[in-house]
Amino acid sequence: MLAISLLLLGLILLLLTGLPIFAGLSLFGGLLLLSEPGGLAIVSDIVFAKTGMYVLVAIPLFAYMAHVMIRGRIVDDLYSTAYTLTRHLPGGVGIATIAACMIFSAISGSSVATALTIGAVAIPQMIRYGYDPKIAYGLVAAGGTLGILIPPSGPMILYGVATDTSISGLFMAGLLPGFLLAVIFCVYCMFRQRGTKREQRASAGEMFVAIRKSGWAITLPGLVLGGMYAGVFTATEAAAIGAILALMIAGLAYRSIGLRDIWACAIDAARTSAMLFMILASAAVFSYALTKMMVPQQIVDMVTHLNMGPLGFILAMMVMLFILGMFLESIAIILITSPVILPVMTHLGIDPIWYGVLLVINLEIAMITPPVGMNLFTIKAVTHSPMGPIIRGSFPFVLLMMLGLGLVVAFPQIAVWLPNSMMNTP
Repeated sequence: MLAISLLLLGLILLLLTGLPIFAGLSLFGGLLLLSEPGGLAIVSDIVFAKTGMYVLVAIPLFAYMAHVMIRGRIVDDLYSTAYTLTRHLPGGVGIATIAACMIFSAISGSSVATALTIGAVAIPQMIRYGYDPKIAYGLVAAGGTLGILIPPSGPMILYGVATDTSISGLFMAGLLPGFLLAVIFCVYCMFRQRGTKREQRASAGEMFVAIRKSGWAITLPGLVLGGMYAGVFTATEAAAIGAILALMIAGLAYRSIGLRDIWACAIDAARTSAMLFMILASAAVFSYALTKMMVPQQIVDMVTHLNMGPLGFILAMMVMLFILGMFLESIAIILITSPVILPVMTHLGIDPIWYGVLLVINLEIAMITPPVGMNLFTIKAVTHSPMGPIIRGSFPFVLLMMLGLGLVVAFPQIAVWLPNSMMNTP
């Protein structure tokens, strides 16, 4: 066990030096393979086998859909529509912000993009309506984290590939926990802002106009996710359909994108995908090295010896993921831990889809936890505020997300009911 701990600690320290994730994983894995006869000779086979999987086509397609929707300014009307529908409620501006974050999350699949895009519009509006700036910062930072839980989600795809888990199942599993967290945020916002001013309820005509204005931005995620839930197409096919529909909406309905923009979106999507593929390839080398050194089997033996049941193991993992999240990026956490714990989960009979949702919620918490919470830096870039108020404003939402995490741990059906019903549908 000491050797395993030293191995993982060495890798974490290497990544903390600022070395890119793909370089750290591949170098560390390569060094471990040097101790195995002929270990390096099989590296090329491992890389091509892992990156040549058909399901990975979904990554560039979902990335392309997101870039088209953003560059085509299709999301510009989301916030105003959400505000029109919720402005009469206590904390209505905050609720509108969470609603806009949810819809944009289903378009972009990125926490940072969600916080950046929605924050630029919503934070000044919330402050104008009497919100404490710290709460406005925290609300957008936390709302942005929904980008990796509500599908499509890049981290879910990577986890699915790393553990051979159904990506469609993971996508469906993230929906209800995502809505749960959004409702918790909204309830907190209504309670916290119950004394602030609010506007008159929008008329039916105003609501209709607002919904029609952002109809395409709202409809696209519903079509993509609804098709997967109904079994009409797989996650990869859904990504292709989403990209085509995004192009049609931006080009024909909004007329906000030209040939040059289409090419620019393709370049941006290719850059994002290339980065993820390099990380995935290096993680495959690292995973193979751990397997050759019998590390997963040693951990299974240790868990068996300690008599640790499924719940005890899950709770221990939640603590470890929270600590890792304070120092490492989400992708690094997924690709370092998944190969190690997969045999343990199999041994204990833990549903990998349920664990995948718990993992992603922990990654969400990491996005607003110092010292390397990416959404904290995103809000700082948007507002030019000192980091102190942003961290203090985000702290209540860390606690709220821990509450949501605890509910999903206590009631696994929140995560697994939807994918189970989808998979059991004839």
